[in-house]
Amino acid sequence: MKHCPPDFQADAVALYESRPEATIRSVAADLRVNPETSRNWVRAAGASRPEGRRAETPAEPPTPLEAENAALRARPAAATEADEPQGATA
Repeated sequence: MKHCPPDFQADAVALYESRPEATIRSVAADLRVNPETSRNWVRAAGASRPEGRRAETPAEPPTPLEAENAALRARPAAATEADEPQGATA
């Protein structure tokens, strides 16, 4: 196992924070360290990105099919049971 000095770890975390388009994995590859090691450094430092990577890409509105599926999932189970014909046996 390779041990890195604390200042190298701090620099790795700072690099991750300064590159919003980068992932922990890509920063680890650039620095030639294990991605899990890099992830541990980021977590230990409490590093976060106020504007997350996903927040930068604008969300597209759902397609009509996606909107219908979301509405059906949101319906309570009681409403679904009420829609079933009376007297039907399985």
